[in-house]
Amino acid sequence: MAGRCPAVTQLAPREMTMNRRDWLARVLPAGGMSILAGALPAWAQTSPTWPTQPLRMIVPGGAGSGTDLMARLFADPLSKALGQPVIVDNRPGANGLIGNDLAAKAAPDGTTILFSNASAVSVNAALRRTLPYDTLKDLTPVIQVSAGGVLLVAAAGVPVRDFGGFLDYVRANPDIAYGTWGVGSTGHLTMETIAHDSRLRMRHIPYKTMGQLLTDLQGGVVKLAFVDARSPVALIQSGRLVPVAMSGTHRAPQLPNVKTLKEQGFSFDLDGWYGFFMPPRTPPDIVSRLNREIARIMQAPALQSAFAQQGLLWSAPNSPEQFSQVIRNDIRAWKEVVAKAGITPE
Repeated sequence: MAGRCPAVTQLAPREMTMNRRDWLARVLPAGGMSILAGALPAWAQTSPTWPTQPLRMIVPGGAGSGTDLMARLFADPLSKALGQPVIVDNRPGANGLIGNDLAAKAAPDGTTILFSNASAVSVNAALRRTLPYDTLKDLTPVIQVSAGGVLLVAAAGVPVRDFGGFLDYVRANPDIAYGTWGVGSTGHLTMETIAHDSRLRMRHIPYKTMGQLLTDLQGGVVKLAFVDARSPVALIQSGRLVPVAMSGTHRAPQLPNVKTLKEQGFSFDLDGWYGFFMPPRTPPDIVSRLNREIARIMQAPALQSAFAQQGLLWSAPNSPEQFSQVIRNDIRAWKEVVAKAGITPE
């Protein structure tokens, strides 16, 4: 004999047209709605009032590095625009992998921002066989804010004043060491391309921070290096470092007399960049809001003046989708550089 079916509550037609929240309020026991809401992760309960907490801006570079200096230009105006403190959190090391990985694994609740660069994002993806995160899935692009090359410099006592002099000096001193801010940095890959194409023998010394590299350049521990185009300007102006050449498509605004590699006969015009990211699965409305606020800040005369004073190359604001495509194109281009230079992916 078939068992009896449990009684089924019949809903009136009016009740069947209720919205889901009202219906849940009727059928769940007292307190059930709050229990259900509590089961949802905080990031899924998006509020139009975002942000309601201080924001952490992870910077995968040490204090005083080019990435750090750029990030701090945005921290204060972004804090004012969002109505919450924006706290810079420097996480240098491993060519930006430490900071990037921290952001990639952060909760997608809108409280974490990553300010990173082409070396840390695109070049790492092109050079390394494995990463602790998936570049295209675990870093959510928000907006690109700048583009430009990196700077080849020599210690003050080295008889090098231009790229031709650099080639002569390295050929006369085989196996000479050069420094960059990390394995897989744009500086590292640019120098390896130069060494490959010009048949030079050089040794790479990777540094954890730009500050350490600049200190050793001044002390003569290393005599040649690729550095960012911002942090060594005062040392160049005081004569403690000698600028040799810029990579990329443009001269550095703060060093207008320093020619690009291409202008000096070596064709290498890949630009680096800086940009903002958020953790994966961050609600799209939060990403869009952050994009809009940063785009407004970029258009402000105060920020453009700061860019000019610090010699930074300003980029026209782009959308998250456009920035994502920049990164995809960048990874493809740097993979070609790695293959051409015969660099073995790590």
